[in-house]
Amino acid sequence: MSTAPISGVTVAPGVAPQGWVGDASVGDYFALLKPRVMSLVVFTAVAGLVVAPGSIHPILGLVAILCIAVGAGASGALNMWYDADLDARMERTKNRPIPSGRVPRGDALVMGLGLSAGAVGVLGFAIDWTAAALLAFTIFFYAVIYTAWLKRRTPQNIVIGGAAGAFPPMIGWVAATHSIDLGAVILFLIIFLWTPPHFWALALLKSEEYAKNGIPMMPVVKGPARTKNEMMVYSVLLAIVGAAPWYIGLASIFYGIAAGLLGLAFLGLTFQVWRHDEPVWPKRLYGFSILYLILLFAFLLVEGGTQALAS
Repeated sequence: MSTAPISGVTVAPGVAPQGWVGDASVGDYFALLKPRVMSLVVFTAVAGLVVAPGSIHPILGLVAILCIAVGAGASGALNMWYDADLDARMERTKNRPIPSGRVPRGDALVMGLGLSAGAVGVLGFAIDWTAAALLAFTIFFYAVIYTAWLKRRTPQNIVIGGAAGAFPPMIGWVAATHSIDLGAVILFLIIFLWTPPHFWALALLKSEEYAKNGIPMMPVVKGPARTKNEMMVYSVLLAIVGAAPWYIGLASIFYGIAAGLLGLAFLGLTFQVWRHDEPVWPKRLYGFSILYLILLFAFLLVEGGTQALAS
């Protein structure tokens, strides 16, 4: 294993020397929580809570969202703790706080476990134990099943692991209704089906780097053609399920039209990825996929908020 000098001390990438504090700032510890991922988690969880047909006191709703956010951050910290060696080898992640040597690896573990216990406990005692159990399972799923087990073993890592990112709106829904209904399952499926084409678009662009570091992403193991075929399947299903809140009466015809147009645009970009080999198309799909999810849940959030105010 190669080493790198930091402040006069030689350390292995991803592992801070014993007893060494490093040059960590508050921002470095906050970065362990993966704030960009956390912001999307919070956004979808808020949409799930607001669009749910139940009611919850605004203060309790805020507590629920805060617990979901902290739980998501805890998952990120545990992921960075376990993947520190891998992060150190990847160009995209080598400057994260642990592989760069700014934060000791053990700090991420302690932080992740502590925040996990706190988030689950507060959500259970203050709001609902079913929602708390879902949050605990989400953290476990992401940190153990995906990060420690699937990520380095199967090309279906993103498909199965994507369930972790799909739970937040369901948790928000359960916090408001105290039950798992069809609407919660639909919100879960939207993100679950969105995840493979979103991440495989990136994997097509970074396949050489993934192969170099032994990560069995779909383009590496099965090849670009198989990857593109599966992306098309998931994109078709996403276009259908994305409009499902309208089918079941959870949202209006205006949402249905918007979801349909967004789904067609997503499907059209995926078709271009399937048809062409130029890297510009996966790059465009990756960028649009983020916008797609934000807009879809923004429409749901607006409609849910409008219905709540009307009632």
